[in-house]
Amino acid sequence: MRYLQLLESCTICPRECRANRLKGETGFCEIAGGIKVSKAFLHFWEEPCISGKNGSGTVFFSGCNMGCVFCQNYEISQKRFGVYIDVEKLAMIFLSLQAKGAHNINLVTPTIYVPYIIEALEIAKRKGLSIPVVYNTSAYEKPETIELLRGYVDIFLPDLKYFDDETAKKYSNAPLYFEYATKSILKMYEIVGDVKIENGIMKKGVIIRHLVLPMHTNDSIKVLSWIKDNLKGKVLLSLMSQYYPMYRAGEYKEISRRLTKREYQKVVNFVLENGLDYGYIQDLDSATDKYTPDFDLEGI
Repeated sequence: MRYLQLLESCTICPRECRANRLKGETGFCEIAGGIKVSKAFLHFWEEPCISGKNGSGTVFFSGCNMGCVFCQNYEISQKRFGVYIDVEKLAMIFLSLQAKGAHNINLVTPTIYVPYIIEALEIAKRKGLSIPVVYNTSAYEKPETIELLRGYVDIFLPDLKYFDDETAKKYSNAPLYFEYATKSILKMYEIVGDVKIENGIMKKGVIIRHLVLPMHTNDSIKVLSWIKDNLKGKVLLSLMSQYYPMYRAGEYKEISRRLTKREYQKVVNFVLENGLDYGYIQDLDSATDKYTPDFDLEGI
């Protein structure tokens, strides 16, 4: 297991805590000693080219290298609900999801588990795993870690959350977020190249998600401007209106409500006027908590 040694002094993510996670030490993510997961099931609420008709074979990992105050999955990301499994069990979960007809294996919040995931994918591929692998991330990544995934991941699904560093620190405790995220997204594109879709199902490429926050439309436009200047026509954009004030969002007055129609339309107009509508634009009524799964250890 050649990749696991990277966890002896963990620098997998931008925080570079250097904890020996193999011996029980924890850094920011508070995860040590193995792989912690909370659910593995066929997910139908991702982008249409990911979920398709059969569903996306989604594995929700526990813990996170960010600290988003509005996280919809806070139960697992911040409170770290889940159970520990080993690499062999994770590989079997991948194969089970494929057997159920999943269009892909969808790794949600995988960053802190990259060495384990690579080992599990090697086992699963030897045993017949053949569907695309999706890396579903906050994008608070190091390009060097993304490089490790070359040949293992077919589709990258990063959020690009913030342009402004003070905003990233305030709501997600993620210093230098935009710098790390953009460098890592460019690395993702370098690895998998242009989007390839067959019969409505994505086989490779990058989808960049962006969630519009209340009172932060100018930041959204700066994020979208970077996409326009660097990756227009090369990736899909998934513009999301589904912000819903969950977890600790109520502590911040400016984000303690849903988006207004005027706010969202301002961002949508920018997308349309700049030819970024190659992908998906959510309806405003998507702002609900119904998209948050029950984390009940299904499939584990």
